[in-house]
This record gives sequence, structure tokens and C-alpha cells, in this order.
Amino acid sequence: MTDLLRREPHVISAGLELLADAAERQAARVTRVDWKPPMTGTEGDLVTVLGDRRRTDANAFAVGRMLAARALLVDLMPARDALGLRPGEFLHAGPPITWDRASGPLRGALMGAAVFEELAADPQDAAAMAERGGFALDPCHAHHAVGPMAGVISPSMWLFVLEDQATGRRAYCSLNEGLGKVLRYGAYSPEVIDRLRWMASVLGPLLQSAIRAGGPVDVTAILAQMVQMGDEAHNRNRTGTLMLLRDVLPWLVEASFPASDVSAAVTFIGGNDHFFLNLAMPACKLALDAARDVPGSTMVVAMARNGTDFGIQVAGTGDQWFTAPALTPRGLFLGDYGPADANPDIGDSAITETAGLGGFAMAAAPAIVRLVGGSVSDALAATRRMYEITLAEHQHFQVPALDFRGTPAGIDVTLVARTGILPQINTGMAGRVAGTGQVGAGLVTPPAGVFPAALRALAKATATSPQPR
Repeated sequence: MTDLLRREPHVISAGLELLADAAERQAARVTRVDWKPPMTGTEGDLVTVLGDRRRTDANAFAVGRMLAARALLVDLMPARDALGLRPGEFLHAGPPITWDRASGPLRGALMGAAVFEELAADPQDAAAMAERGGFALDPCHAHHAVGPMAGVISPSMWLFVLEDQATGRRAYCSLNEGLGKVLRYGAYSPEVIDRLRWMASVLGPLLQSAIRAGGPVDVTAILAQMVQMGDEAHNRNRTGTLMLLRDVLPWLVEASFPASDVSAAVTFIGGNDHFFLNLAMPACKLALDAARDVPGSTMVVAMARNGTDFGIQVAGTGDQWFTAPALTPRGLFLGDYGPADANPDIGDSAITETAGLGGFAMAAAPAIVRLVGGSVSDALAATRRMYEITLAEHQHFQVPALDFRGTPAGIDVTLVARTGILPQINTGMAGRVAGTGQVGAGLVTPPAGVFPAALRALAKATATSPQPR
């Protein structure tokens, strides 16, 4: 007992900074624990959901299905063939929304897509059509698809087709246009429309020929390699793009297309570091769709934004969206743009974070801070913090800087509510005004309110569901 009394005092402080400071002044050894009470108003729902005897097994099942998915690029085809879209039908990023509530970049992308589809003579004509109810809008997520930023998919746009061959499940995404003034950021100038027409007439058919001739491309394997080579698969895809080009280049060269078309396609892909993003996203979508519809599971299977609302979906609550107003990212701006020019968060690309990539894998891609702001230590801290709100570590996505620990994957609604830690998302920023394009890139979190709303729905489902004995 005497020896114990002689030891240096050790104080563990859980959120009591005043106590910790006082102890340090008295030469005590202090360990500070970052602790907060649960999100306000969630206590009762947490008790109910944490008491659900299905929860542990349900989450293990959902996580297992997510981790088991293997995404292969098996084909490319127009959306009219892949998804059955008809003239006047458009898909968009995020939860459901109508034209009257649509943000500037989403409106701009829809206007440009209508001109591309030759439904309207010019963007203003397209806006008038939309005002009259001439557009049919539906979320990409409702069609096993995802779209970056505005996420608009129209019938003539070509899509990547990814498949998990063990289950036959498929997911889809458009082809990436590059950065700057592009449709997905709400731009609709003639150069944007011309690029889309070239992608539909040349790039899509050329890549289709190469994939059909060369066989499937293992997108999951590329994702695993790129995480170990400095990409996080949301805002940094340079390695993934070049590995994709390596895999398809022989078949592009052998395709029966004019050499000038092949050269233009290779130059376009090689010069567009974000090209692989539109494969990373459906690969993540494919994995998370496998985890849907698991009664009792509290795992998030989608985070998505339409520029007005931010929404999440949860494995145990079906297709229900839990939404709140989207926040505006903070970060770095292009040229003379500033915070007043940025639209609130937009895009389906947060599906990467939902699967353990993007902001959850920033420790694997410290150079990302040059695009979104912050420091290398911030990138490392962001990944470490996400382990506190996730159910698993991804066996494929391993982080060298963390001794090859798997990235945090499988966001748990109950852990978010208990800790108050919100998922970290890195993202591009679109201009508020339709037609502007990209204005910057930065960091953002979901609005906190979506998680208590999801927890409340889970609690109601628990209260009305028979419990296993």
C-alpha cells in the first residue's frame, strides 16, 4: 500500500477540462478522454435500440455482406438500355427532390442534360419546361445507381456497369467529365454539351468495345491497391485512373475505331485524374446495397446530398430517407471564388465514405490536404476518429501509415448518437448559381439531425418487432 501511495498521481479526465488543467498544474499525469454525452434527445431511443437482441447479429450480417462484395466492371451502355430511362426522365444525386426546391447546380445540370437530349433548344427553354412539370425526377439511388455532384443521368448518357458475380447484383454510374465547367457541377455552356456528345458517340462505345473484348476489370482490386498508393478514392483517384488505363489500353488500341478516336480517348482519361471516381462510387454502392434490408441493423447504407437536403438510409429501415438541410463545405477555393459562391453539399459521392473510403481513408492519402485544406496530421486524425463510429475495418482497404490497418467501415447510427462524432466527408464544391461549375473543394459533415431521426425510426421498428429468445 505504501508503494502505491508513492506513485505519481494519474488523473483520467473525461470531458472535464477544468479538472484536467488543475491536475496538470499540480504535476499530476493527466490522460484526457474525448467524451461527450449522447446527442440531445436520443437517450430513450438509444436504450430501446441497444436493447434490441437482433442488433449484434444483424450488424455482423450486414457488415459481412458489405465486405464480401466484389465489384467487376463488366460493361458500358446508355442509360436508356441499362436503366430503362425514357425521354424526359432524369436521375439525380441525393434524396428525392422536386424542381421548385432544387439547388442552382442541380437545376443547371438538369437544364444542360435537357439540351444534350435535344428536348430543349437552350438552357432557358429547358428551365421553362421544368417549371411546367416537363421533367420526371428520381434519385439515382432508387435505381442502383450513383452520380457525383448533381448526379444527373439522362437516357443518352453512357454508364459503367459493375457487377458482383457471386450474387448477380449490379450498380451503375455515368462517365466522369473532368473538373471545372462540367455538367455535374451545374455548368451547361456549349463546350459542356459538346463534351457530353463526344462521350456518348466516341468514348462510351470505345470503352464498351474494350471491356467486352478484354473481359471484366476487377475494380475492388484496384481500390485496394490505390489506397496503399496514396489515393482515398473520393477526391484523389490519380493512381486508380492510371491503373484502369493500364488494364484497358491494349484493348483500346486493338478496337476497330479510328486511331484519332483512340488517341483522344486515351488523352482524355489520362488527363483526368478523377476518371476513376465514377468506378469507385458504384463499387461502393454495390457493396452497400448488399447490406440493405437487414431487420435490426443500425448500419448506414447510403449518405447522399442533392444540394438542398442531406439524407441517409439505414440497413434496418429499408428505403426510408432521413434528411436535414445540407451544410456548406469549408475548404479551398478556385481563382476568385469564395465561401459566398459555394452551394451547400451535393452529390452521391459520399457513398465512398459510407464504405470506408474518401474522408474515412484520408490517412492513406495525406496529399489530399492540398486539395481540401488542413494538414497531414489532420488527415491521420480524421481516419482515427472514424474508427469510433464504425462497426468494422475493411480487409481490402489497408492504410500503410496505420501499420496496414483496414479503413473504418460500416457507420453505426448508435455510435454516432452516443459519441456525437459525425462522419467526415471530403468533397468538391459547386457554385450556387446554375451554370457556374466548380468553385473549390473542402470538408463537410452530415447535419447532425439525420442520425437522431434514423435512431427514432429504428427504435419504433424495435418496439414493434418480435425479439428472438
